Amino acid sequence: MTTTIRLHNTRTRQTEDLVPLIPGKVRMYVCGPTVYDRAHIGNARPVVVFDTLFRLLRHIYGAEHVTYVRNFTDVDDKINAKAAQTGRPIRDITDETIGWYHADMDALGALRPTHEPRATEYIGAMIAMISDLIDRGHAYAAEGHVLFDVRSYADYGKLSGRSVDDMIAGARVEVAPYKRDPMDFVLWKPSDDTLPGWDSPWGRGRPGWHIECSAMSKALLGETFDIHGGGIDLQFPHHENEIAQSCCANHSGQFANIWMHNEMLQVEGKKMSKSLGNFFTVRDLLDQGYPGEVIRFVYLGTHYARPMDWTHEKATQAEGTLRKWRALTKGAQPGQVADAVVAALAGDLNTAGALAELHRLAGEGDAAGLLASAQLLGLLLPELGGWDEAGVDLAPWVNRLAGLRAEAMETKNFAPVDALKTALMAAGLEVRMSKAGVELLPGPGFDVGKLPVLE
Repeated sequence: MTTTIRLHNTRTRQTEDLVPLIPGKVRMYVCGPTVYDRAHIGNARPVVVFDTLFRLLRHIYGAEHVTYVRNFTDVDDKINAKAAQTGRPIRDITDETIGWYHADMDALGALRPTHEPRATEYIGAMIAMISDLIDRGHAYAAEGHVLFDVRSYADYGKLSGRSVDDMIAGARVEVAPYKRDPMDFVLWKPSDDTLPGWDSPWGRGRPGWHIECSAMSKALLGETFDIHGGGIDLQFPHHENEIAQSCCANHSGQFANIWMHNEMLQVEGKKMSKSLGNFFTVRDLLDQGYPGEVIRFVYLGTHYARPMDWTHEKATQAEGTLRKWRALTKGAQPGQVADAVVAALAGDLNTAGALAELHRLAGEGDAAGLLASAQLLGLLLPELGGWDEAGVDLAPWVNRLAGLRAEAMETKNFAPVDALKTALMAAGLEVRMSKAGVELLPGPGFDVGKLPVLE
């Protein structure tokens, strides 16, 4: 079966067929983190979204034909501020933070991208691109800075649907004396002796934020590539500026073919905020006992283009579902990925629809199909397992309940059966009794300490 992937293109406002610019090969760039602190659960949403797309692309095109780049911003004023505050070397801070990031995203079942470039490794490429922009009349040097001339690019604002004049009227923009226009943005800025810096034609300095993604994507994917992704908060100004500088610097005059943006995340119906006490890092949730697989399941339950609400109730439901699925697939080998699951994902990454298909497979008892299809979504992976284990041998309680049931069939006195069943359910176990026997499944909130004492 030939599968056509359709994705909503933010740039054109339409859902389009993915037609790789190089037949049979797909290239994708996603903006990564600025590495000065732990990733919060909002930062993790694009990771899960584009990891799921990466898995789908690999499934359809073959792993060797998909290139996924996600960068690390390791030169930034927030990093500089943390170094000044702590007295630690910048490289120590960024190395430590990248290690945290990898550990936390691994816990969510995210594959490592094909390339994870650090901005500091591509300073030369950034300087070369800035020089090209100056030579082409799209940038200018002023007081140790280099700025992009927004008015020189007629299509500026098309991604976000705004005109330059509207942006100036509606935004608080830094109006520096060296800017020709308030909307012009920094490509290069000077560094004093206390800040990291590199030699350049414009003096010792460091790059602005936007230029790094243009330089790194060009170096690793070429001037044009298939998909550029990131959070909706990056649409303006970051992605708008990327398009402007890349299209003006590149000989092709093009950049990314399809632009995808995931919506924002809330917590219990409210915007995540430290002042509200609902600000969580991924590590916070993991340390609170939420398994990474459960966190991922909750993320997949909402379409990427819609705002997502993280709630404890959703996590509890996800945990219960995953326990049942892991019990059903225990000992099974992955079969064929269900066509309906692939079709759902190929329809603009409809992860909620794909989960509905997994529920159907589970209901049909198709363990092999469920396992293969769930793993396509990054669920039921062996490396994410273990959290669902009860941590105690439940056989004594199974045998006791089975024995009481057998006696009750003779005496017609089911009170002892009901009493034990109630006690087991109070401990967080799901009790299943059928002709085949008795089964006890740990549910959300299972507590070994609440198991009834057997005489």
